[in-house]
Amino acid sequence: MSVTLKPIAGTQNRVIVQAAPAEEKTASGIIIPDTAKEKPQRGTVISVSEVDEKGNKPAVKVGDTVLYGKYAGTEISVDGNDYLIMRESDIFATI
Repeated sequence: MSVTLKPIAGTQNRVIVQAAPAEEKTASGIIIPDTAKEKPQRGTVISVSEVDEKGNKPAVKVGDTVLYGKYAGTEISVDGNDYLIMRESDIFATI
């Protein structure tokens, strides 16, 4: 996976995340139709900004699996792949 996207930090560090695929089945084996699938809140960090305006380095690194808010980030599509660009503060935890 060679993403050439590099987020630019402003007042906060920015992160590019590739969202995990939505669940296809429930735990009991029921298939979830496309119209009922929930937006994933988990993904893998693809790229991070180097430092913000205050000189703070990001707390996450490329390859980290993160949990973020349901409506966090801006969705973009590059070379047929979907990504989210979000502020580092939109990330709740790393796994």
